[in-house]
Amino acid sequence: MFLFAGLGNPTENYANTRHNIGFRVIDILTIHFKVSRISKPQFFGDLYKAENTLFLKPMTYMNNSGKSIAAVANFYKPSEIVVIHDDIAIPFGSVRIKRGGSSGGHNGLKSIDAYIGADYIRVRLGVGAPKTGQDAADFVLSNFSKDEDGGVLELVDYAAHVCRELLEKPFDEACAQYTRKKGGGNG
Repeated sequence: MFLFAGLGNPTENYANTRHNIGFRVIDILTIHFKVSRISKPQFFGDLYKAENTLFLKPMTYMNNSGKSIAAVANFYKPSEIVVIHDDIAIPFGSVRIKRGGSSGGHNGLKSIDAYIGADYIRVRLGVGAPKTGQDAADFVLSNFSKDEDGGVLELVDYAAHVCRELLEKPFDEACAQYTRKKGGGNG
């Protein structure tokens, strides 16, 4: 069983922010798969199930994402956990797939690492980088610009496709085939 967890913040004022791109990917995946909603408060999130696949949007706010993921993982015991998240360290539109590693300063990943350890698959989505002198937290909590909107839709669709492929292909093959570099390719 796979658990796909898209990171973000609940409430409407965060819906279109860079930090919520993981939620947007989960929204696409739940449309693609025939899912049923699992409504249990002990999961601290919006959880959906399709056969042997779980889709989670933690409602604990980004900085405490691990609480929700750990609750679902402890109950269902998935064989793989895939976390879909924004990443300011790679160019806008890029997708990187890896297992484990550091949080890179991402508070959602820090929380997950604290609850379940760092050995999970990460689908890292390049959301651009703050301008020199701009606070990273302010940047990820900002909406995408009008110029970025089309690229964001394409990125979300591509990331959902990558997640579906992770269900079908061995991890190394999926990494090699679906990692995508944009903006000069050095991210």
